[in-house]
Amino acid sequence: MLARLKGLLPFQTPEAQRLAVLFAIVYFSQGMWYLPIQTITIALKDRGLSAGQVADFFAITIIPWLIKPAYGLLSDFLPLFGYRRKSYLLLTSAAAGLAGLALGLTGEHSYWRMAYLFTLMAVGLAFTDVLVDALMVENGKPLGLTGAFQSVQWAAITTATVIVGVLGGYLAEHRLLPLAFFLGACFPLISMLMAIFVVREAPAPGARREFWTTWASIRVALRERDVWVVGGFLFFYTFSPSFGPALLFYQTDVLHFSQQFIGHLSALGAVAAIGGAFIYAPLSRRMPLRRLINLSIGIAVAGTLAYLLYRDMWSALAIDIVFGCIGMITQLAFLDLAAKSCPRHVEATFFALLMSIYNAGTQASQNVGGRLYDHFGYVPLVLISTAMTAAAWLLVPLVRIEQIEEKARRAEAPVA
Repeated sequence: MLARLKGLLPFQTPEAQRLAVLFAIVYFSQGMWYLPIQTITIALKDRGLSAGQVADFFAITIIPWLIKPAYGLLSDFLPLFGYRRKSYLLLTSAAAGLAGLALGLTGEHSYWRMAYLFTLMAVGLAFTDVLVDALMVENGKPLGLTGAFQSVQWAAITTATVIVGVLGGYLAEHRLLPLAFFLGACFPLISMLMAIFVVREAPAPGARREFWTTWASIRVALRERDVWVVGGFLFFYTFSPSFGPALLFYQTDVLHFSQQFIGHLSALGAVAAIGGAFIYAPLSRRMPLRRLINLSIGIAVAGTLAYLLYRDMWSALAIDIVFGCIGMITQLAFLDLAAKSCPRHVEATFFALLMSIYNAGTQASQNVGGRLYDHFGYVPLVLISTAMTAAAWLLVPLVRIEQIEEKARRAEAPVA
């Protein structure tokens, strides 16, 4: 029985295990950036802002996550001190930590000062995310472990979400915004230490040779159908109007949950999501990706519709826990599709491009969801979100998922 369980573990070699540890620790550190989010939301609500206006604040701070291809291009085209990933990782993680400390160690912030500094912190974290994802795709595709590595990454970031839920709820309940910023600022420094001691990267070729090799790869990649179709598919799926700040307003104003209880809900949902990530790791090696995508859409439709029953503490607990697990499986299936569709040698640029599309759809969905909640209320928002999610089924045949998976499988052959 023990041998059978060990066989399910995707990371059988020391190299795969080292990379899994690296991705887990860096992603956990990135996940702690969300620690101030609930406190920011309730602080802005206390200032009299509506759900739509709060969504506008986060639309500003999400901008660095929408221009991730620019970081990928810089890293792919222009090695820093002889490296395409490691040197930038040191610089960006340090910058994120300093911006967070500026928020935590100064006094009361105006709306725009807080937006500016929190956005600056996001720049460092978004760039760090691009670099780590590039390492994941570069190493994961030859090893056939993109899905498994992303399971580790998202299990780690979701473990951070558990802490964010419990601690963030406490900080929001007591309106401890400077402390929330200060604690969130400490974790990018952990990523910096990982870059120093754990990241292994061969020096990049000469700058001129690297430039022209990268440029040739980008020109070829821009003519590939797969990247653009996958990008459109990701945007359509994630754009389904979601709850975001609207759910917090519904929990606070209609259900009268305390901020601490809302934090606990988030933490329990995150614990369930960790379970979903561990389920996806072996599942990604055994089930065709198209079947996983179809299954994921169906699960998401059912899970979204279940929010019509979100009426009290017990229904909130049940729905957030179940949806936390299945939501992670759904998310990882779509991210696995993105990783498998990335062209070789420009992994940072094109995975960043797809993740920017993913983030743009997610943020737009929250913004639209907040405005739909303001104008129509909770139940219409749930019904619209369910219908839009179901419509993604119509696009699956256009994506040619089998061809994308076969191309990624051929990349494994030299390593095998």
